[in-house]
Amino acid sequence: MNNELITFALTALAGYFAIANPISATPIFIALTRGDPLRVRRAIARNAVLTALFVVVFFSLGGKLIFEMFGITMAALRIAGGILVAIVGYEMLQGRSSSVQVPRQVEGGEPPEDVIRAQLSIAVSPLGMPLIAGPGTIATAVGFAANPGFLYNAISIGAFVVVSAATYVMFMQAPRIVRFLGETNLTVVTRLMGLIVATIGVEMMLTGLGDAARDFIQSVQMLPMPRP
Repeated sequence: MNNELITFALTALAGYFAIANPISATPIFIALTRGDPLRVRRAIARNAVLTALFVVVFFSLGGKLIFEMFGITMAALRIAGGILVAIVGYEMLQGRSSSVQVPRQVEGGEPPEDVIRAQLSIAVSPLGMPLIAGPGTIATAVGFAANPGFLYNAISIGAFVVVSAATYVMFMQAPRIVRFLGETNLTVVTRLMGLIVATIGVEMMLTGLGDAARDFIQSVQMLPMPRP
């Protein structure tokens, strides 16, 4: 039994790390928080991982019930998440991130509270969800929660806590990455990450559309055929 739990814990840790992928999320965090004060970046990183953790815990404990109650499918969740991510990526690609960066009239000084709230909003979307806790992460959490017993559920949540902590640490190392890249290279990385984020969003939408089409075909095949 102990070996079973250890194997499950390692599987959950590897699965969450591969899907949440904090390594690929870090450049996106850099691009979205470019020019923000240190305390704002720290708050965004903290709120992003806490949002992702809340989403995973929420769906781990009641994901199947929620999906059945509202008639939500993973295909619809992937399509909606893909649209959100694609919009963010398009704005990054065009350099239009006004809701994320400090406006020019407050640069060099302490930004007002409404600007800080606008900056912090990216912690929930797109960073916390759907980039860190996206449809794949939610589906993984629901799948792990299908194992019998509360202990498996607790191990699954604990594995994502570890991944969230690693994500926060990597986000906090962002200033060193910025200093290493320099201003010009950072602009190039921002546009490049915008293209990648938009591509991720399109891929999520295509996956959701494919799942929806497959579910539709299966439902049609299950219909009773008329007698000849």
